[in-house]
Amino acid sequence: MSESLSLALHHAAHVLTKVEAGQALPAALADVFNRHTLSPASRGAIQDISYRSMRRWACAHALMSLLASKPPSPARLSALICCALALLSDDTPPYTEHTLVDQAVEACAQDPELSRAKGMVNAVLRRFLRERDSLMHTVLRDDEARLNYPRWWIEAMRRAWPQQAEAVLEAGNREPPLTLRVNTRKTNAEAYLAQLAAAGVVATRIGDYAIRLKRAVPVTKIPGFAEGLVSVQDAAAQLAAPLLQVEEGMRVLDACAAPGGKTGHLLELANCDVLALDHDAQRLNRVSDNLKRLSLHAKLQAGDARSRDWWDGQPYDRILADLPCTASGIVRRHPDIRWLRRPEDSQQLAKRSAEILDNLWGMLRPGGLLLIVTCSVWPEESELQAQAFVHRQNAERLEAPGQLLPQADDTSDHDGLFYALLRKPAL
Repeated sequence: MSESLSLALHHAAHVLTKVEAGQALPAALADVFNRHTLSPASRGAIQDISYRSMRRWACAHALMSLLASKPPSPARLSALICCALALLSDDTPPYTEHTLVDQAVEACAQDPELSRAKGMVNAVLRRFLRERDSLMHTVLRDDEARLNYPRWWIEAMRRAWPQQAEAVLEAGNREPPLTLRVNTRKTNAEAYLAQLAAAGVVATRIGDYAIRLKRAVPVTKIPGFAEGLVSVQDAAAQLAAPLLQVEEGMRVLDACAAPGGKTGHLLELANCDVLALDHDAQRLNRVSDNLKRLSLHAKLQAGDARSRDWWDGQPYDRILADLPCTASGIVRRHPDIRWLRRPEDSQQLAKRSAEILDNLWGMLRPGGLLLIVTCSVWPEESELQAQAFVHRQNAERLEAPGQLLPQADDTSDHDGLFYALLRKPAL
């Protein structure tokens, strides 16, 4: 099969079949990329199709149920048709309609297991083009297909944020921007904006350290990235390190640190003695790579934040607790999350996070600060978690942003994160 749109659709169908079986989208993409020799352009097309399809997965399945007399089999055939329908039903499709139909049929024809169904694929997709208006009118009457989330997720969002629910859900279906964090040890925001302008890159400053590119590009094409002038980090995530008010020489624990964005930011702000902890030793390799690129150093430690097996017994001045959560605030970056999570996950993760917080609190010196961070919009993982912890530990709650809901406009563009800053009472 030549390197074409048909090839990209073929592999995207494999990827989305894996996601439907329970694998995370990045891991499914990595599996496909590792097993096949593909050009950078083909990899980019496969990734783009996969992400676009995930953001319209419920709509695509609803359309397929109207267009096919029974669920197509095998699963990869269903995924191929849904990929095509997701792209065709998009308000801004990345390909012309007839090109997409022809290439979807070609992808089917070139697959030995699916070639028998090429006529059916052609008929289904061409019928969609003929009857688009009536079909879309029908499927969009259903909230799940209109909003492209599981029904339980939509209901939970409406309970948690009745006034903002529709806007938050809609924000999760947008393609996220590429936001950079300026490394103030090597440059500053104004100087870096000038460097981007000189390179012909259009960008906007949206925070103290945050710069949003008008058009996303590979990191290899970002001026100064390899030299550590900037890192990729969402604008809301860039609030964490400054909130901790780190000073020279402080002992700082970054719990649940991988991939190391906040670790690097802490060290950019002050010469601290930082321990980056993560339960997954493999993920610490990414922390190491990021710090090396930034010319910074931290101690790396694999360990469970619920235990003290790894702790040297010396208290920390600052602790950053980036807690495990459902990641419901970053679905625009990880559109598969909504399909992989289950309603009970939030309570289970909140229980685990409470154990982490209670354990870390014992490692904080009196008068020290602990910052709770989650990339969730569910109250049980964020605000209710913070309230319960304050009550349990008699912690002093300081000023912090609280719940930030996903937002995208000319002056503010960020994911959904939660912050609570706590001080441990002095002895």
